[in-house]
Amino acid sequence: MTNELIIRRLKGAEIIPYIPDLAELRIDIFKAYPYLYLGNLDYERRYLQTYIECPDSAMVLVFDHDHIVGASTAIPLTRETIEVQQPFLDHKINTQDVFYFGESVLKPAYRGQNIYRHFFRERETAAREYGCKIAAFAAVERPLDDPKKPGDYVPLDSVWQHFGYKKHPELRAFYKWTEIGETTESPKPLIFWLKNL
Repeated sequence: MTNELIIRRLKGAEIIPYIPDLAELRIDIFKAYPYLYLGNLDYERRYLQTYIECPDSAMVLVFDHDHIVGASTAIPLTRETIEVQQPFLDHKINTQDVFYFGESVLKPAYRGQNIYRHFFRERETAAREYGCKIAAFAAVERPLDDPKKPGDYVPLDSVWQHFGYKKHPELRAFYKWTEIGETTESPKPLIFWLKNL
């Protein structure tokens, strides 16, 4: 990691000054496969409001000088939407035991510098501080023969396994967003990965 990079973990309303940059970063990164997200700033601001309003949320930011080049979010599952909570409720997993990791977004030029290790460490620390026993995140599921998949696409499964996470296909949620090439929102399946803390 270059000397210029600074990684900070913020909570709740501390992220307010960074909302515009975070919204643009999320839109930019999630355009890529497998999300193909056709985002807009209004939606992003509403999405990030959840983290502002929760004093126990965690936002790990990566700065290159004054510019945000990466971000990773986490929040108690009980503060997430019912769509995210429902698979855990269905499988009798106590939502109060779970800290949900929203996303990790990092500009391509900064990948391969062990920043994801910091993302996981900081969010797991936040989860333990809150008293949660399980860390969880969800990843979009695409068909293996998806014609939209770029030839150089490499799934992150091995990376997540390296950090101790296990895929749980029985925990499945559906989230709606407008994909590049679509004119309206459509549901996309997401599969959860879990780690006992």
